[in-house]
Amino acid sequence: MRGARDGGPAPWRALCQDSRDPERQKHWAELFDQLDTNKDGRVDINELREGLARMGMNASSQAEQEILREGDTDQDGELDFEEFVCYLQERERKLRLMFHSLDRNNDGHIDVSEIQQTFHSLGVYISLQQAEKILQSMDKDGTMTIDWHEWRDHFILNPLENMEEVVHYWKHSMVLDIGECLTVPDEFSEKEKKTGMWWKQLLAGAMAGAVSRTGTAPLDRLKVFMQVHASKTNNMNVFGGLKGMIQEGGVCSLWRGNGINVLKIAPESAIKFMAYEQIKRAIRGQQETLRVQERFVAGSLAGATAQTIIYPMEVLKTRLTLRKTGQYSGMADCAKKILQKEGIRAFYKGYLPNVLGIIPYAGIDLAIYETLKNMWLQKYSKNTADPGILVLLACGTMSSTCGQIASYPLALVRTRMQAQASIEGAPQPTMLGLFKHILSREGVLGLYRGIAPNFMKVIPAVSISYVVYENMKQVLGVTSR
Repeated sequence: MRGARDGGPAPWRALCQDSRDPERQKHWAELFDQLDTNKDGRVDINELREGLARMGMNASSQAEQEILREGDTDQDGELDFEEFVCYLQERERKLRLMFHSLDRNNDGHIDVSEIQQTFHSLGVYISLQQAEKILQSMDKDGTMTIDWHEWRDHFILNPLENMEEVVHYWKHSMVLDIGECLTVPDEFSEKEKKTGMWWKQLLAGAMAGAVSRTGTAPLDRLKVFMQVHASKTNNMNVFGGLKGMIQEGGVCSLWRGNGINVLKIAPESAIKFMAYEQIKRAIRGQQETLRVQERFVAGSLAGATAQTIIYPMEVLKTRLTLRKTGQYSGMADCAKKILQKEGIRAFYKGYLPNVLGIIPYAGIDLAIYETLKNMWLQKYSKNTADPGILVLLACGTMSSTCGQIASYPLALVRTRMQAQASIEGAPQPTMLGLFKHILSREGVLGLYRGIAPNFMKVIPAVSISYVVYENMKQVLGVTSR
């Protein structure tokens, strides 16, 4: 072990050593040895990062930076054993305080009901089954309780400061919140808001959305094309639609409308986030988190608010997607011509079915995601509350698909209303009139024109979004949730 740089241990280091008992000394020495892979008596940030990853901590959590910042008292960029021990002693002091706050009956053990009560006291509502999964992730001796040693060993190298951060860690890392969906925004802790981490996560999400939409733009344009032009008489299918678009405008025409589709991500996300925060406060005061039902209500209202403000961009996207070669020179030209020929009201055509479509999509997506995730945990998960990213992607894909099936007729009617003026000789019916017209001429299947390419883009869109989001989080230095 390395002493102080002047040849002997500094007084504060001696004080740290004096307070150790043999059992703790042996445990800390073993922990240090695991981290010190090159056996030089020092642990640098790379060794910390690799060691924490081997112990199962998320590589993007940046815990190694926090540990080095707090433990490196001589500011040499490394931890020697004495610094490491002093850091662990301070961690144990904080962890003991947190343990006692969880141990409500002061019996020296944390049980399932105490975990559930702690969540509820912080406004996070979980079931006993979910609390059991959390407990099992730490319960090494199978007693269905957590003693001090199990608690300490689980969190000793996780630089959480208080119970609010522990609950936030459990809520996100153990995947107790709902999945990503189009209408329910994510929540951010006060710490994330104060440190500016929230905008980095929104930026990472926006970049993921931009790349994902661009990658699946041909399928999205095909969907819109089939929603508007497909009918019983022309028998338009996926391959015929793609072929027709390429013949009319070339391969590049498959990306028509993608520019504004990407452009509207940022304002929509920002408005939705701000509206969600305000609505959340109105529903539950200053609580950080909401129950699932409350998130659905708040998310739906936030989605409706964002859609109301950015809806003219939705109309522009539809018109630009459907345009013929040379019809518009760009977004500004399209907006100018719509305003001149049809007036300001044209920018809100299809608004009612669009807003109404938010409710079934959000409700079904949210309910099915939660149901599928909990079914998997109950059936297959033995000792963890984290089902893993592949399971979550599968649950999200299935729930999103079910939500789309329920809301698709409204989406189709919205698109046709947005496109009415661009179709020569087309009538200008109301939402109900258009529903009746489609049902009378094409039947129920007519309300699902274009759903095939819509389904085809779900899996690639989810996959691209996930890969880009995770990489953007690393680039921006976003810590793990």
